[in-house]
Amino acid sequence: MKISEIESFLGEDVGDFDIFHDLLPDKSVKAEIVPKQDGVLAGLEEAIRIFDYCGISYSCSLMDGDTIASGETTIHLEGSSRAILRAERVSLNFLGRMSGIATIVRLCVEAVAQTGVRIACTRKTTPGFRKFEKKAVAIGGGDPHRFNLTDAVMIKDNHIRVYGMDTAYRCARDAGFMKRVEIEVENAEDAMHAAELGADVIMFDNMNADSIVECISSLKENGLRDSVVLEASGGITTDNLVLYAKTGVDVISMGALTHPSLWLDFGLDVE
Repeated sequence: MKISEIESFLGEDVGDFDIFHDLLPDKSVKAEIVPKQDGVLAGLEEAIRIFDYCGISYSCSLMDGDTIASGETTIHLEGSSRAILRAERVSLNFLGRMSGIATIVRLCVEAVAQTGVRIACTRKTTPGFRKFEKKAVAIGGGDPHRFNLTDAVMIKDNHIRVYGMDTAYRCARDAGFMKRVEIEVENAEDAMHAAELGADVIMFDNMNADSIVECISSLKENGLRDSVVLEASGGITTDNLVLYAKTGVDVISMGALTHPSLWLDFGLDVE
């Protein structure tokens, strides 16, 4: 995290003139950060950068990705009371948001571990906070997928409606030989056509598990299954995840990993 980002996040929370904390006598205090729920720790690196910037001493024996238990002290702090109280909310927000994401990702990864399916997130992220949310996905054991539109070319349903699959695919290939091309499909016919065009990845978009099985069977019958990565996305939750993992796809991408309000509750207690 850059210094400018820390200053921006702290400035957003503190405001232009924090007269209350400026008037309070500054004292040397000790504090601890404690999770109020079990989960997977993420955002520790970001919290520590904030403490360093604010001149707060810290000690922690854990690492991002470690399992944490409710009530277990995660970080010990020591320093200026003003600094700790000002850094409290921003640091807890990073820990809460990122740990919440890492926790649900870990649950999903473990749920499908026996199938070999890779769990990925999407671009359904908080504007300005994407890199931290996708980092939390990786900490939880998931795949961050595309960070932005330049990482790969995804031909979505609206591209196909406007330009047609063939024209969109030709333009995607002309964008550069280093870029992988993914095509969204909604039925077996489109899946076959996308594979025949030479798509690197085919996404089964908002299709039920039975329909995906039928598509994969068609690809196998025509000798096209092994030439393409298959991804399922849309409407997949923790409740039906295993069902989709058993269809034979390679990747399951879930907006549900990042776009709902996923938080792990942390508290900061002054000793």
